[in-house]
Amino acid sequence: MSNENRTPDDDLDRVFKALANRIRRAICDELKVRPLTTGQLASCFSELDRTTVMMHLRVLEEAGLVVPVRKGRERFNHLDAIPIQALHARWIGPHAERAAEGLLQLKSALEDKAEITTGE
Repeated sequence: MSNENRTPDDDLDRVFKALANRIRRAICDELKVRPLTTGQLASCFSELDRTTVMMHLRVLEEAGLVVPVRKGRERFNHLDAIPIQALHARWIGPHAERAAEGLLQLKSALEDKAEITTGE
């Protein structure tokens, strides 16, 4: 599917798929600290060969989570957190907002009850 035919839901599907794998999440954790070359990333995962790491990087790239930047012969992989922020905005933020509102209401109710009990 070309980029011009992709919908926002297609993009979210790719991010969910990419993050569903623990190795890819671990790669994102490594890149969260600093950009790494493909070789540096491969050395972080001694249980995997370089080809497997590159396959995982490709999935992360397709999801928009990794942006490769070439410097000479080296390819530095940068984490792009914008797709994760989009997930947060759609799926986590609204739920967190409702939870915070519920806690605020509970706090007010407990304070009102404390005032009635103490007579203040």
